Amino acid sequence: MISNRPYMIRALFDWIVDNEWTPHLQVDANYPGIQVPMEFAQDGVIVLNVHPDAVRELQFANDWFFFKARFQGVEREIGFPPEAVLAIFARENGQGMPFPPEPYPEEMESTTERPSLSAVDSTDTDEPSSSKTNSERSKTDKAKKRSHLSVVK
Repeated sequence: MISNRPYMIRALFDWIVDNEWTPHLQVDANYPGIQVPMEFAQDGVIVLNVHPDAVRELQFANDWFFFKARFQGVEREIGFPPEAVLAIFARENGQGMPFPPEPYPEEMESTTERPSLSAVDSTDTDEPSSSKTNSERSKTDKAKKRSHLSVVK
């Protein structure tokens, strides 16, 4: 099912503009794959003025929002998925709608573009095996074979 978030954002954008207010988007600056000027983000969030007079080439597609805007006189291309939008509101009165934060998408499973980790058997050459008892050896062998990496989400 297609998310209703881009539809809601477009509808609220139109409503704000029709009322002659200034639409702003609050965007999660840490969302993977977004293209925003990070130097203007504060506490992991960036607020963007998306009024038609403030941006060029505004496109609100279902899977990607794109526009060009000026930051300190320099034009920048801005792009992010609708899932990165945390709120849309009017600058003049704060009316709009917040959205719950979306979980970040899983990383691509392509192993050709990034290195991968794998378990490697190692031998303990620091200490001769004769100085260890059988129980000590089996404990250290088990500890060596267990992975020390865990998946964090």
